[in-house]
Amino acid sequence: MTGADGTAGAGSPGAGALLVVGDVVTDVVARHSGPLAPGTDTAAVVRTVPGGAGANVACWAARSGSAEVRLLGRVGADAAAWHERELVACGVSARLVVDPEAPTGTVICLVDTDAAAERTFLTDSGASLRLDPGDWSDALLDGVVRLHLSGYLLFSAPSRALVATALAAARARGVPVSLDPASAGFLAELGAERFLSLVDGIDVLLPSRDEARLLTGSRDAVAAAAELSRRIPLVVVKQGAEGALVARSGTVTARVPAVPATPRDTTGAGDAFTGAFLAALLAGAEPEEAARAGCAAGARAVERVGGRPPGMG
Repeated sequence: MTGADGTAGAGSPGAGALLVVGDVVTDVVARHSGPLAPGTDTAAVVRTVPGGAGANVACWAARSGSAEVRLLGRVGADAAAWHERELVACGVSARLVVDPEAPTGTVICLVDTDAAAERTFLTDSGASLRLDPGDWSDALLDGVVRLHLSGYLLFSAPSRALVATALAAARARGVPVSLDPASAGFLAELGAERFLSLVDGIDVLLPSRDEARLLTGSRDAVAAAAELSRRIPLVVVKQGAEGALVARSGTVTARVPAVPATPRDTTGAGDAFTGAFLAALLAGAEPEEAARAGCAAGARAVERVGGRPPGMG
């Protein structure tokens, strides 16, 4: 069972596995210099790499800790074998449902190397948000001490239903649940109150600063973190180059500084933070210490192209 902040009991060192449920997509990363030139060519370095917020979190968690990390996701037949190989290379035990109709999701990541490697996404979710309750089995929680859900799952009806099913199963077993809202753009379309009602009962929320502001209407990240922590036991707001905020019971309890880095591509930096944070909790760390591990992973992530850590073998 969990403590008041979702960090005790089932998350004790060596107790079991982390299960991540979320999106697995193919990222096409185009790194260009300066503004795009409308109507003509813009020179860019283009790479195709594995991605998806859920898959990235799982890979960084496996890279950052010693616990078993499992992933449930949905892909198309076009890239299923490749994605499974890439996940295994990062130490993740993958259960990929192969969609008979939809292709693997694809995200085009436009990265401006002249603007602190900031990125813009063009997203075709494909099979990734077609996960539904039929893809779930309570047996997936056997040996699991933490469940993490990608917020992207809340942006389609089938995967919202899966979230409700997974949450109920986790509550029944006393497994703490974390969630990363994943996209400020999609979150704005869904609406803050609807989002918060859908995640009622989770133990840990890991929004970005923009997502925390959207969810509360507050322009101040500290105030937003504190407000969210009145509804969710543990809130960790990721602030990129400004580090992270840890909040519980309506109070910001820690301000964790960022680790200096020279950004090449900020894609997946928040996923890296989340994965390392969860791995640290599994190892018995307190939330502030886990947030420091998250900041370190985020710094490593922005110095790489793509959202994944280097393979492990």
